[in-house]
Amino acid sequence: MRKTVCDLHAELVRNNLVAWTAGNVSGRIPGEDLFVIKPSGVSYDELTPENMVVCDLDGNLVEGEHAPSSDTAAHAYVYRVMPEVGGVVHTHSTYATAWAARGEAIPCVLTAMADEFGGEIPVGPFALIGDDSIGHGIVETLKGHRSRAVLMRNHGVFTIGPTPKAAVKAAVMCEDVARTVHVARQLGQPLTIPQDDIDRLYDRYQNVYGQRSPR
Repeated sequence: MRKTVCDLHAELVRNNLVAWTAGNVSGRIPGEDLFVIKPSGVSYDELTPENMVVCDLDGNLVEGEHAPSSDTAAHAYVYRVMPEVGGVVHTHSTYATAWAARGEAIPCVLTAMADEFGGEIPVGPFALIGDDSIGHGIVETLKGHRSRAVLMRNHGVFTIGPTPKAAVKAAVMCEDVARTVHVARQLGQPLTIPQDDIDRLYDRYQNVYGQRSPR
């Protein structure tokens, strides 16, 4: 898991989702009440599997020589309350964060949004860094919602997934659709997709699209 989480941070850089040392990926360790997360303030160029840190589900450092990410309490709360989540990602990616700064959900006007998020990408409440307040906002917003991404108001993007890779994919897709919908709004009013069609698109992408293991 240390290697997986370390390698996935490169995807944040490759997809222009982060600046300087901001942003982080974490991954739950299967079968344990532990997760791996990026160390605080360490350059992406300096990240290695060995300097990833391990925390318990209360956010306490269990293993590692560095202080964990300043967002550790938020990640820990998500893992405690949502046992189905295996990965959490945080970015301040430009377009998605611009929507967060406006406190506005990204409307479902693209089939790619229906596929990945099953509807709009919602806005979560404003919360300060330092405790698990952000985690509360993430959970309250995404519980019962098909979206794997939430725009935390005046802050940035948090995404979840059954694996760290799935959470990173959601972060990449969130920024992609945020940019496209922003551009569309410069040209006029985007056309919404009917809910029945959103449901069909989501079901197909989640259950039919791609390669399936033979039974």
